[in-house]
Amino acid sequence: MNGLLEVQHLSKHFGRLCAVNDMNLSIPAGKITGLIGPNGAGKTTLFNLITGVLKPDEGRIVFDGKDVTRLKPYQIARMGIGRSWQLIRIFSKMTAMENLMIAANLKRGDPQAYAMELLDLFGLTKEKSNYAGELSTGQQKMLSIARILMLDASLMLLDELAAGVNPPEQDKMMEVIHKLCDQDRKTFFIIEHDMDVIMGHCDRVICMNFGEKIAEGTGPEVQNDTGVIEAYFGA
Repeated sequence: MNGLLEVQHLSKHFGRLCAVNDMNLSIPAGKITGLIGPNGAGKTTLFNLITGVLKPDEGRIVFDGKDVTRLKPYQIARMGIGRSWQLIRIFSKMTAMENLMIAANLKRGDPQAYAMELLDLFGLTKEKSNYAGELSTGQQKMLSIARILMLDASLMLLDELAAGVNPPEQDKMMEVIHKLCDQDRKTFFIIEHDMDVIMGHCDRVICMNFGEKIAEGTGPEVQNDTGVIEAYFGA
């Protein structure tokens, strides 16, 4: 494996429950990789392990050639791994601009100019002075991604980014994600239940079930995999 992110023989147990079992995967730089699977498959647990929220019982996590397995979440974030959550985590009583500035990487020469650039990229310039809590769900999710970018993240883990987002905003969000991959070589690893998003936008797709990877490939390859069909619909 030679991806930007490599997960090697990763396992995590909660008592007798094996949430992630001997997971191996490689996330290539500059691409969109989708992660699918039934509820309870272990997808969010895997994200929690990668971002340091949880520590694995076994295995290694390597990011950009460096072992990050035992690092704390803030250390992993500083190295360039950003993450959004199923439930949107923004400061609702702060403006869109303030939400970005509070996440600014102070090493950047002009963080305010970069924040304005990101607001423009996501079509949020007119909302820069609006309270974040007044934005639509799609706008809040785009603001969350912009906030990750303020940290200069090169790998973004996005959990159910399309949930609750109307089609026009969903199209805008995916348009920006593709642009970030193509122009800035940003990398995205996304959990998503919307198969139109997965099949229409992901370069590679990984399917989990009961803590294990059961399929990996292009969207059509995974969609037609007998193990995936059984996991979703039963034998």
